[in-house]
Amino acid sequence: MAADSEPESEVFEITDFTTASEWERFISKIEEVLNDWKLIGITSGKPLEKGIFTTGTWEEKSDEISFADFKFSVTHHYLVQEPSDKDGKEELGEDALPLPMQDLLCMNNDFPPRAHCLVRWYGLREFVVIAPAANNDAVVSESKCNLLLSSVSIALGNTGCQVPLFVQIHQKWRRMYVGECQGPGVRMDFEMVHLRKVPSQYTHLSGLLDIFKTKIGCPLTPLPPVSMAIRLTYVLQDWQQYFWPQQPPDIDALVGGEVGGLEFGKLPFGACEDPISELHLATTWPHLAEGIIVDNDVYSDLDPLQAPQWSVRVRKADNPQCLLGDFLTEFFKLCRRKESTDEILGRSAFEEEGKEVADITHALSKLTEPAPVPIHKLSVTNMVHSAKKKIRKHRGVDESPLNNDVLNTILLFLFPDAAEKLIDGYENRASTSAGSNPPPENEDYNLFSQFKSAPSDSLTYKLALCLCMINFYHGGVKGVAHLWQEFIDGCCCSFVKENISMYSRCYTLYLLSCFLNMLNCCIERKKARDEGKRGSMADRSPSGASGDGAKGGDHSGDNTDKEKEFGKSWESWSDSEEEFFECLSDTEDLKGNGQENGKKGAKEPANLKPEGRLHPHGKLMLLHPGEPLYVPITQEPAPMTEDLLEEQSEVLAKLGTSAEGAHLRARMQSACLLSDMESFKAANPGCCLEDFVRWYSPRDYIEEEVVDEKGNKVIKGELSARMKIPSNMWVEAWETAKPVPARRQKRLFDDTREAEKVLHYLAVQKPADLARHLLPCIIHAAVLKVKDEEALEDISSVKKIIKQIISHSSKVLRFPSPEDKKLEEIIAQIMSVEAIIARARSLKAKFGVEKCENEEEKEGLQRFVNSLLEQPEVSVVGAGRGPAGSIIHKLFVNAQRVPSVPPLEEELRRSGSQEERRQGVQSEFPPPTGREVILRTSVPRPAPYSKALPQRMYSVLTREDFRLAGAFSADTTFF
Repeated sequence: MAADSEPESEVFEITDFTTASEWERFISKIEEVLNDWKLIGITSGKPLEKGIFTTGTWEEKSDEISFADFKFSVTHHYLVQEPSDKDGKEELGEDALPLPMQDLLCMNNDFPPRAHCLVRWYGLREFVVIAPAANNDAVVSESKCNLLLSSVSIALGNTGCQVPLFVQIHQKWRRMYVGECQGPGVRMDFEMVHLRKVPSQYTHLSGLLDIFKTKIGCPLTPLPPVSMAIRLTYVLQDWQQYFWPQQPPDIDALVGGEVGGLEFGKLPFGACEDPISELHLATTWPHLAEGIIVDNDVYSDLDPLQAPQWSVRVRKADNPQCLLGDFLTEFFKLCRRKESTDEILGRSAFEEEGKEVADITHALSKLTEPAPVPIHKLSVTNMVHSAKKKIRKHRGVDESPLNNDVLNTILLFLFPDAAEKLIDGYENRASTSAGSNPPPENEDYNLFSQFKSAPSDSLTYKLALCLCMINFYHGGVKGVAHLWQEFIDGCCCSFVKENISMYSRCYTLYLLSCFLNMLNCCIERKKARDEGKRGSMADRSPSGASGDGAKGGDHSGDNTDKEKEFGKSWESWSDSEEEFFECLSDTEDLKGNGQENGKKGAKEPANLKPEGRLHPHGKLMLLHPGEPLYVPITQEPAPMTEDLLEEQSEVLAKLGTSAEGAHLRARMQSACLLSDMESFKAANPGCCLEDFVRWYSPRDYIEEEVVDEKGNKVIKGELSARMKIPSNMWVEAWETAKPVPARRQKRLFDDTREAEKVLHYLAVQKPADLARHLLPCIIHAAVLKVKDEEALEDISSVKKIIKQIISHSSKVLRFPSPEDKKLEEIIAQIMSVEAIIARARSLKAKFGVEKCENEEEKEGLQRFVNSLLEQPEVSVVGAGRGPAGSIIHKLFVNAQRVPSVPPLEEELRRSGSQEERRQGVQSEFPPPTGREVILRTSVPRPAPYSKALPQRMYSVLTREDFRLAGAFSADTTFF
């Protein structure tokens, strides 16, 4: 048995050589990507137009593959072009070269100012790059590089792809690529050399020609001519003859007596440093044949003044410090502070009123409570006096963040009426107010409606500018807290003393927040009553009632009843039952109307004296008495600001969907309806609910034509279905409503109480909350500032950016609490516009645009400066002999004429003198910072009888970098 079991215990290892290896899978993945992108087969395209690499659109698409566990990213870069003719591929003969080989010899796009490095080095319109996916990964070993290159070669051969494939090797910062391109019977190899130290024999054209000819190894004698393109780049960094024209803001002038407080309304603008750091001049010889130019180690014909083409680009300073940008940034930082005003100023101004503050904080949210909040708890007068006592106790005058001069200047800027009153008196001020010009109605002025900001002549707008300047120049957040405290104290005192003219004139409060809007309404209501008292009863024109379109028709006509409703002082409204909108209660006895014994649901007696009539409602008649139906004088509904609407919506939503909740919700919303019903009953004695509905909501009264018993056609009307629902809110309100004219009703909107709530709310605002409220005004002011500054420069690209800023800000600031990230984007856009305008002014100063007397040359220089801002590289018309070229030449000459030459390193001095010796004359230009040379030819390789194919080598030489990028083609059929 043991012998029988021995063969079964033996194990045989079977190797399956048909299983794909990791290398084969990698090649298969490359082929799959090329197939997915449809890069297989013959490629065709139109000849490249001049400058298409810069003006055209480049796109790319990427995918990810892996070799074992090493991930690579595959990226296809291509120039978007119009598709060629359908018969293009058929016209290509067997001897036609692949499109990439044709691009090697194209001279229309040498040295593109903005393109992928492989586009600049090889002039390709389409290529694929395989690179390590992770930034820190690199293919360094020679064996791995050869393995990847072999994979690329096999994939190209299997798919028939004619698009060049490159593999990135070594560290990514070196930008080292090797690649290959295959076609029918031809192959092109892309090779590269990258050195830190430049060999001396290759610093000139002669040495580069030797490398090129040696590399192609052409067996023909004589060698075919080599075409050359040469570019020398000179860098200008010394602007000693030109000072940066931006003047720093005069801080003393902000509070100086001669300048006045109006300086607080001007935002600063401009860069504190020169936003142009360097000017790069590229002198180009585009088409040269071998032997025309001599450039070796002892002599050079490459004189930049004789170059046929000049092009210029400017290097911008990285993040230049700009005044407007600093203002916006610092103010936005204020929005993120957490301290309260008391904590910042080192005191507790309201420590004894903590309980009252808590009550006021929740006062607006208690919409369902039947009892109103007592006014004595909201007394602003007591709050102000208490606050001032504690301020004097905890902080001396000398310890204030803002001194008296600065504070007085700001307050006079905010409230110019105060200065007018001191000089001319109240009457003179009133006449000035009457003759004030209306606000402008242009597009810039009306930006506040898009930004939810305030008009540029409003108090809130000016307050925002002052706080922004205080935050930057005078004490930072402490100065802001101090000014806000003084502002609130002044508001409270002025409100209590009825001195509201400084608010209600052309400096009306706008959108500090929704609370200021509410305060605005309160002030306007009181102002209207005060004006009614001061005016003559006979000379006053009646004001229209507040009925809207839902109440039917036009509310015009004389209103003697309503004229009597004006004329009492502020404090007396709550003391008399005869005043407008101020009866003591809903159950007040109505003298002379005989309503003591009225029953619910019974019709009102028709013999009552009508009160509060506005005008007849057209030809409409009351249903039962048959008398004309009069439109009553009604109360204006209580204004609801955005935040109050949100708060009320939350309260109403919390009531739920139950029957009780729905009933309570309806009762809360019926105050205005009940007031209008009482006014209607007073104006139309003996009316019924149907009469009221016909005026108030005509759609709820349905009329139809019917035939009566006598056969006559008559119109019969009845209430709509929703009006007949049991326990209908309209029916209940009508039964409880009494004939009370609007002037004796309880006010729907108590402006005194609401104003005190608002003032108390503003008094406890944190500086961060205040800054967030005012940020739309600051952005609005910044946009107006950049628009004004751009109008002086007329830069088309800046106009487009400003339109984008306005559109973006309108969307972001539309919401109550915009995201910080989006606000930062808006500020960054404004800062970029400021930097562009500062660069334009810097270039105008350097090129002397304003000093140019010839109008034609001045316009040409202006276009040249604008092009430098908008384009990556600008051609100089006339090269060194044109107007701009002459100025550039002078800039370099002046930079070379330094009075005292500082000590230089020995190596740099030797290289400079060698450059001068090569040129044979004392050069007016410094040694070139960069040398670029493109060599091209078509020669047969590798044998004399091989097909003539394009060869190209690009070289770039800088002080610390030397690169050769060669594309060498070979015949794979006849070799």
